[in-house]
Amino acid sequence: MTRRPTILLVLLCATSAAVAAPAGRSRKATKHRESATAARLTSPADATTSNAYRYGQLSQDACEAELATRNIAFVREAARGVRAPVRLTGPLHGVVFRTDAQDAARATSPYEIGDCRLVLALDDFAEILASHEIVEVRHYSMWRPPPPSWPEAKEATRHAGAVALDAGRFEKKDGSVLDVDKHFHGRIGAKTCGDGAGPRPVTPEATELRAILCETVAKHLFNVVLTPNYNRPHKNHFHLEVTEGAKWFLLR
Repeated sequence: MTRRPTILLVLLCATSAAVAAPAGRSRKATKHRESATAARLTSPADATTSNAYRYGQLSQDACEAELATRNIAFVREAARGVRAPVRLTGPLHGVVFRTDAQDAARATSPYEIGDCRLVLALDDFAEILASHEIVEVRHYSMWRPPPPSWPEAKEATRHAGAVALDAGRFEKKDGSVLDVDKHFHGRIGAKTCGDGAGPRPVTPEATELRAILCETVAKHLFNVVLTPNYNRPHKNHFHLEVTEGAKWFLLR
């Protein structure tokens, strides 16, 4: 069954904002926000042949077998709400994905646990990064443990299911850094990719960040991509998410 939790959340937020607005503007505000969401939601005819769709369907054993085929270094973990929890123990195409935690703490940090299906998407993403001479991605989290009351056998979505990563900084081979917070140069509500989209102001860092992101979007590696153009909580990172069963792609 197709899951649309992220989109439903966007629409619920839009509805809540409309209810809080003066009566004369509520319907117009709701319609504007829902139209903006729809404009960034695509359902291509070939969605079921995309990497994101294929990865989302994989079982734990099938997914880990593909990691092994790709010679990706990992260890299996235990994580509530996660179908196939793993911890990377090496780079992907020469790109290290890590948090800012000290190396000793990283080995047990819950935030460095990712669902195997997300890791496959990150492996594809790393090919794009390597072509831009990126050697390290600093992220805020993959898994964010659900509350203690979460049923042991129930799978979660988004970060609680470890199928999303928040990427904040991209370090290049020459030591320079592309920082989403400092260099994206976007604006809430602005178009992110395609005709008429682009950073304001235009700088080399902003241009390359946008190129990396839009190349990734074009390859349909993730069902949900949220950027600083979405809202203030995303001002310092790219949210990249695989959604099981989704035949759509959301870019904000």
